[in-house]
Amino acid sequence: MTEPEQMRISDADRHKVAEVLREAAGEGRLDLEELDERLEATYAAKVYGDLVPLLVDLPAGEVDIPQVTTPAVRAGGQPVPADTPTHASSLAIMSGQDRKGVWAISPTHTALAIMGGVTLDLREAIFTARETVITANAIMGGVEVYVNAHTHVVVEGVGIMGGFDQGRDKVDAELDAGSPVVRVKGVALMGGVTVTRKQMPGEGGRLRKMLGH
Repeated sequence: MTEPEQMRISDADRHKVAEVLREAAGEGRLDLEELDERLEATYAAKVYGDLVPLLVDLPAGEVDIPQVTTPAVRAGGQPVPADTPTHASSLAIMSGQDRKGVWAISPTHTALAIMGGVTLDLREAIFTARETVITANAIMGGVEVYVNAHTHVVVEGVGIMGGFDQGRDKVDAELDAGSPVVRVKGVALMGGVTVTRKQMPGEGGRLRKMLGH
């Protein structure tokens, strides 16, 4: 049986990777020479394993800030407590990385999962900008993003022998003009990136108790 990384790729797959590389160059992650080299390697690639080194380092330039040292300001204008952990990136290589509870998410956040899993639970998170852009790349791994009923989500990523989509809502959306916007983009290569709208932590348990279950 052929391993997934040794399976042949299609021209459509090459075009998707090329778009990701061009976007990275537009963001300043790659210079023109690097872009040309990677595009040439992309169109010369034969199997999925050939694409991995072309994508794996793109988010690595982001620095993870474990804790703010000066007060930030959340989208609504209220100060973020100085002891609130703030994260600009999440990384899982053959491991797991979970962000949950009360934490502040930077205006841009990168999540990279290589044969591992990243969970970004934004239901109790403090948004430091009205719009948050998450670049989620999963290579033979998975990135899960959870939002609450009051968060507007835009999913723009691509899946290559994988899935990059918004899952079925577990709770109805309740959006208004003040709702924060979370934009999720990136690529899932033989992996998955999923955004799911869920009820707030603990609400399920309270509901079951009310129903006598």
